[in-house]
Amino acid sequence: MKKKADILIVGSGAAGLFCALNLPRDKKIIMITKDEVENSDSYLAQGGICVLKSEEDYDNYYEDTMRAGHHENRRESVDIMIRSSRNIIDDLILYGVDFKNDHGSLVFTREGGHSTPRILFHEDITGKEITSKLLAAVQKLDNVKIYEHTAMIDLVTEKNTCFGAVVTDEHGELLTIRADYTVLACGGLGGLYEHSTNFRHMTGDALAIALKHGIELENIDYIQIHPTTLYSKKPGRRFLISESVRGEGAVLLNKDGQRFVDELLPRDVLTEKVYEQMERDQMPYVRLSLAPISEEEIKGHFPNIYKRCLEEGYDVTKEPVPVVPAQHYFMGGIWVDCDSRTSMNQLYAIGETSCNGVHGANRLASNSLLESLVFAKRAANRIMKNYTHISHDPSVDTRTYDDLERLWKEYGNMVLAEIERQKGKRKEQKRHE
Repeated sequence: MKKKADILIVGSGAAGLFCALNLPRDKKIIMITKDEVENSDSYLAQGGICVLKSEEDYDNYYEDTMRAGHHENRRESVDIMIRSSRNIIDDLILYGVDFKNDHGSLVFTREGGHSTPRILFHEDITGKEITSKLLAAVQKLDNVKIYEHTAMIDLVTEKNTCFGAVVTDEHGELLTIRADYTVLACGGLGGLYEHSTNFRHMTGDALAIALKHGIELENIDYIQIHPTTLYSKKPGRRFLISESVRGEGAVLLNKDGQRFVDELLPRDVLTEKVYEQMERDQMPYVRLSLAPISEEEIKGHFPNIYKRCLEEGYDVTKEPVPVVPAQHYFMGGIWVDCDSRTSMNQLYAIGETSCNGVHGANRLASNSLLESLVFAKRAANRIMKNYTHISHDPSVDTRTYDDLERLWKEYGNMVLAEIERQKGKRKEQKRHE
């Protein structure tokens, strides 16, 4: 079976949706998503989205991003993201995103690694607020068709050009979707880890497929661990306790109830300190106390966190909660330029599955939603700048995909093996420096 589109977008998170919204209405767009359309990690983002408040804040914002990334960031990408931020926020407000405001003035919060409050938010479900409004806008478009429970299992390629993808539909049937342009917006790889804040179906499929086709990757060993997720003995996805909680005053305590660290350190540094304290305490967690935050602020700014902790038996207005680090974000990915083009012709990558270098070795809090949207819009603009119709239709041997269970396992193993290879290579390089 075959389907044909002008543009195929793989993924239904904020990046994929925003890309679709920035493409012309005369282009036929197919979006596919591996699970239900709302089950993207974009929905899980709690804290907020950064914005350049004023030109006077540019140098500080730039340096905060570079410092968090250990100055391994691509400078051009960081500059583009920061200078595009206000326009992106204006776009979101036009789509109905309801950021916290005080009598018409936007309210900013602060998170770890930031030298000043510059983060816009909607309660503690900013990702859900943004992504749901973008999805509602996309669902009104006659030129966009979204297919749920449809998974990409390969790209259709020939001579370093992409012609679409091979997918399995909701009935498990194989089909090819031909497209002039393919945009990978597949999210991260947290599903490969035992403890992660990501949805379990986020297994880095696009990375494995890129490896298979020789598409350039970058920094795929740069995996971010979030320092504060709700501790649980149960296996599965970890519930994030937003960095904004610490930005508003929450403190980390050891087993004796003593504060042991600056809670606003960059994520990788703070994670290391938490692990060190857990080792000293011989405990599987540390505790996070929201006592410095008023009950009114907790219930108003962090209602979802308050509710979830209650469900787990903790009243954060009265007691500390146990927290532990867990895999959270992926700074590496498929290499792209500043317009989100990959090393393969007619193939773009955006969002967490891509690496445009903004985050360097460690992402600054609340830069993820902004980066995804900035470079999704740039991808859409670049696609239309020199749009090329592809008439060639290379053949596909679907017998290659007879054993899909084996294929998924092979893909996961490929990604994990490449991560370990890159880690070893980086250690060897440092040893010789």
